[in-house]
Amino acid sequence: MSKSPGERVPVRSFWWWKRRRSALLDIGLALLAAVECSASTIAFLSARIHVTAAGAVGIALLGTLAGGSLVVRRRWPAVPVLATLLVTPGMLGVVLLVVSLYTLAGTWEWPSRRRRVVALAGLAFAEAATVIAVTLIVPGDSPVEQPPLWIQVLFSLLVAVGLTVAPVVTGLYVGARRRLIESLKDRAHGLETELDLLAEQAQERARRARLEERTRIAREMHDVVAHRVSLMVVHAGALERIAVKDPEKAAQSAKLMGEVGRQALNELREILGVLRMDDERQPEPDSLAGLPRLVDQSRAAGMAVTLTVSGSRQEFTGEAEQTAYRVVQEGLTNAHKHAGGAQVSVLLAYAPNGVRVSVVNACPGGERGAAQLPSGGNGLVGMRERVIALGGSFSAGPEADGGFRVEAVLPSRLAVRGDRLG
Repeated sequence: MSKSPGERVPVRSFWWWKRRRSALLDIGLALLAAVECSASTIAFLSARIHVTAAGAVGIALLGTLAGGSLVVRRRWPAVPVLATLLVTPGMLGVVLLVVSLYTLAGTWEWPSRRRRVVALAGLAFAEAATVIAVTLIVPGDSPVEQPPLWIQVLFSLLVAVGLTVAPVVTGLYVGARRRLIESLKDRAHGLETELDLLAEQAQERARRARLEERTRIAREMHDVVAHRVSLMVVHAGALERIAVKDPEKAAQSAKLMGEVGRQALNELREILGVLRMDDERQPEPDSLAGLPRLVDQSRAAGMAVTLTVSGSRQEFTGEAEQTAYRVVQEGLTNAHKHAGGAQVSVLLAYAPNGVRVSVVNACPGGERGAAQLPSGGNGLVGMRERVIALGGSFSAGPEADGGFRVEAVLPSRLAVRGDRLG
């Protein structure tokens, strides 16, 4: 089974050992320490006193117990050191002493258990120096002349330093290095996890950006196509009714249908062309200056519509003017769909606090249904989202007289400062 880069491979453990080779190493060290403790003690005592067979067996058992404590050095690092302190007055095992102190210093956390490490290492140093000094000072059967006492004491201290201080310092260094490596591994693992999370977040942001862009393009296409096609359908309905009775008016309606169709195609090309254009070549958006032409197109389609402009003309940002234009366009499209023959009023009001646009149609008359147009129900929702996104307010709903009102107010902060037109 394959593993991901950041996933850790589990290690098979054997009791308190993480690896089998660690268990074999500790058992081997324990056997070596047991043999050394037993053999060195029997050799030391045999050179000075008579050692019986029973005494040799007892020493061997004690040395085996002391050396065997290295088996648990990874689980309980203080046990081998305590065993060393207990047997050192009678026997000195170099392997047991060095390995136990090295394990103690390397396994325990130095900042939290500093006093324990120093105390145990100091006791081991004192006992080792004492045993070595006694071994040198107490004469044996060797006829070699002994050196001066101060030399023997100095030599004992130097040997004790080598047997205790050196393994403690080495253990501290190895333990600190091991903990540093583990912390770096944990940090690397955390960084990999964080990078994976960042990659997922980037993918999610890209997905949301694509979704928002598709929604924006769909909204633009709806705003443009729905209005133009609605006009074309209205003209087609009128053409169908007057084709026989008034051929001249029918030809005029057909001509208007062609113009509206061409306008729809041009606007579609502009919208789709945005996908292939950079930011420096964006098409000019529809603005409030184009409202008279928009109203004239609806009037040419047979709608009784009036446009009222009040207040001083003020120029707004391109996005704000396009949004206001689309609100009027959507209101007229809805009037074509649902209020055929009704009187429609378009209001454009400039005020100090912003600009207000509204499209109000009266209660539909008898011609309602002359051109039944499909409705997806998304136009007003899209308009509301656009206006609110700019910080404005939007409302759409029926009037008391049975008509319908679509209204939007955009704040003055969207105005182009210093560009007021009379």
